[in-house]
Amino acid sequence: MTNRHHRHRHRPVRSRAGALSAAAVLLAAAGCASATATGAGDAGGGPGRGGTLVVGATGKLPNPDTVIGGAGFEGKRLVSFQIYEGLTRYELLKDTDRPPVVTGALAESWQVAADAKTWTFTLRKGVTFQDGTPFDADAVIFNLARYLDKRSPEYTDALGAAAKEYAGDIVSYRKTDADHVELVTAEPNGHFPEDLAHVLIASPTAVRKTGSANFSQHPVGTGPFAFASQTEGKEIDLVANPSYWRGAPKLDRLVVKSLPDAAARTAALRSGGVNWIEYPNPDDIDSLKADGVRIATNSYDHLWYWILDTAKAPWNDPRVRRAANYAIDRKAIAEKLLHGTADPAQQAAPRATSAYDPAGDTYGHDPAKAKQLLAEAGLAGGFSTSVTVPTGGSGNLLPVPIAEAIQRDLAAVGIKVELRTTDWSTLIGAEAKGQVALGSDAIAQSTTLFQSEALLPLFIGSKSPFWTGHYANPQVDALLASASASPDRQKRQADYRKALSLVTQDAPWLFVVNDRNPRALSPKVEGLVQPQSWFLDLTTVRVRP
Repeated sequence: MTNRHHRHRHRPVRSRAGALSAAAVLLAAAGCASATATGAGDAGGGPGRGGTLVVGATGKLPNPDTVIGGAGFEGKRLVSFQIYEGLTRYELLKDTDRPPVVTGALAESWQVAADAKTWTFTLRKGVTFQDGTPFDADAVIFNLARYLDKRSPEYTDALGAAAKEYAGDIVSYRKTDADHVELVTAEPNGHFPEDLAHVLIASPTAVRKTGSANFSQHPVGTGPFAFASQTEGKEIDLVANPSYWRGAPKLDRLVVKSLPDAAARTAALRSGGVNWIEYPNPDDIDSLKADGVRIATNSYDHLWYWILDTAKAPWNDPRVRRAANYAIDRKAIAEKLLHGTADPAQQAAPRATSAYDPAGDTYGHDPAKAKQLLAEAGLAGGFSTSVTVPTGGSGNLLPVPIAEAIQRDLAAVGIKVELRTTDWSTLIGAEAKGQVALGSDAIAQSTTLFQSEALLPLFIGSKSPFWTGHYANPQVDALLASASASPDRQKRQADYRKALSLVTQDAPWLFVVNDRNPRALSPKVEGLVQPQSWFLDLTTVRVRP
């Protein structure tokens, strides 16, 4: 017999509840660690083992119940992806000079039928959860029901909302035999294998034992590290999973601490309280290097930008939006303010994505051209506007200093900007409701555009539930739809490149910088492979005694 679950509905317009849960996922950060560390952070493990890695993260830590998360992609890379896996995963240890591809994880392989909607996954044999119970087709069906079937005893509204962006298009799923499952999407979805890297699989036995309400206190997956303990939102302790199907990680333990203050992260690194920190303050990098700290960087899918209200004058005039883009000295921001930890963003597509076109870099620093465009728009005397800026948060680099630099550049061409600051949670919470915190004409933020293709319509699609500055372009919508429907990766890349070229010309945003994902590592930390990705494979890392 086979198990089948159905949810009949049309392809959804992304719900605001789902968008709110996705907001934390979409907006992620970078990191760091120390040279003179001699304390707990550099503690070695037993003989022949890899020691304890202690990471200082930039924000609160995620809810460790599978997809709920809530701490952006930083939380996913440091915690969720270490405890759990999906049917697929990102290949993060190879070809680090290009964006990572999706490969098999709990599924060895997959096929899509001619309808481009029916997917059959061949499951990996011999995998066990960290509690010793076997992974199998029943476990996949159990987890999908937990996310998608309101009749499931393990379903919760929080799980359903969080799973929507990656699993929301699944209309049926069934076990065809012990080694295969069939998943059907509402419409053709060419990036479905990528989506499933984010649909994390938990131990059914563990979930039933604790119930969904308490599973976050005792999470169990198949990943390289198993949960040991936590101080909710502040610290999570993990231990190596010796039975991990790809081979046990080199580390004995992985400890992730919430250290949102950049100065506190650097101090912890120097004192030995941690041996790795995410996103060091760029002003500290030279002194950290002098202490022997390694600063690891690589381009990845990141854009720091301002979303402009294109429905409100004068931002409703593309000449004005282009003028503002020409006014910005991105090179100075990237090289002087951020000390080379970011690259200038002269187009909508981040550099480390397949949509990036080197010939498409449009917005250099050209104040004369900016003034000319403003004059053509009837604004030779300039105008006043406002922007809401987060004081920190995942992936936001140095948001207030960056915004102040932009403020000075815009003032030089006659655009007077009032900066209004708020905390990150308030900004993205309002944005997910279709609003702007503090009622400004723009918001500043960072995000990913292509690390997860399913999320791209939330930023440039005309039907997004997010506040996107009311940007809409039917050609962009058509290209996104064409790309999404195709399982041909090269066709999707070509469509995305065309779509982002249109966004560049429409200039609904101020394109500022692409982060280079800096993190600081104690000299005792070895084996890190830094991919062009928000995410990391920590199985190769070790800490010398």
